[in-house]
Amino acid sequence: MSTPPLRRKRATVHDVAVEAGVSRGTVSRVVNGERYVSEEARVAIEAAIVKVGYVPNNAARNLVMQRTQAIGFIVHEPHSLFLEDPNIGEILLGANTALSDADYQMACLIVDSERDTDRVARYLSGGFVDGVIIVSARQNDPITKVVERLEIPAAFVGHPPDLARAPFVGIDNRGSARSITERLLGTGRRRVGMIAAALDRDSGADRLAGFTDALGARFDPALVERVPLYSYAAGRAGMHALLERAPDIDGIFAASDAVAAGVLDALREAGRSVPTDVGVVGFDDSAWAVRAQPALSTVHQPAEGLGRAVAESVLSQLRGEDQPAGGILLETPIVWRDSA
Repeated sequence: MSTPPLRRKRATVHDVAVEAGVSRGTVSRVVNGERYVSEEARVAIEAAIVKVGYVPNNAARNLVMQRTQAIGFIVHEPHSLFLEDPNIGEILLGANTALSDADYQMACLIVDSERDTDRVARYLSGGFVDGVIIVSARQNDPITKVVERLEIPAAFVGHPPDLARAPFVGIDNRGSARSITERLLGTGRRRVGMIAAALDRDSGADRLAGFTDALGARFDPALVERVPLYSYAAGRAGMHALLERAPDIDGIFAASDAVAAGVLDALREAGRSVPTDVGVVGFDDSAWAVRAQPALSTVHQPAEGLGRAVAESVLSQLRGEDQPAGGILLETPIVWRDSA
């Protein structure tokens, strides 16, 4: 019968201190990044750490400091849309880059059901994260209420109207939607409609408002098809429904590029040429826009920049810094391609 190998004893602060010839308190100050340690002692301690193989016990240190070094990234979208929407992925990657630079971990939490809401609420109440980033929050959102009750440092991508004082990073959805609709009207279109998505959150409602602003007295509510999600399937189904109601339509503003991709396929299936018969514009400048045939005219949404900025907002709160009044708005230039 073989004898199992002995597990190597984990090196401790005491081992480092003995090897470097300093006190354990001096080792702790170096490990924790504190000042007031001589350069000679610091060099000796760093060499001793390598020699004895010391690895700091971050879990114990965080327990003492009451920090987890983790930030929750909460997405209020169906699981399928989380994978389909490249904007969410870009926001996530931008946030992760900023958190990684600050030596924080990201905990990704998807809220797709009431059960998810309860699960995430319990997780947040357990103190497993130091702060949260919230994407696609709706008005009167239950997770937001939990965050407010627990007083967790939080920042939002977008700005639901009931969060008057909450830190947020976003874009001018209304102004951007108005601008690209005006550009579409400038191509000579006379019967312009919209596939309006996600009207239960600020981005969707603001894009419909911007479309309405651009049309002014020419706005016809019968040329707006409301769909639930920023998704390809919703765009395709919505365009088919709109064509049945208004077969003479010659321009479409789709509330997102994914929606616009569905619109393009629905028009193709109906025998309509884009842009000859119908001009189409989207919103996001995502991977959907450049893969579309024809390439999609759209609004550029700086998704990665949103992710970086919202993560920096949470980190800034953890450092005790004041937040800018009114949130942070990033620019959204129009990118004009062949679809209009």
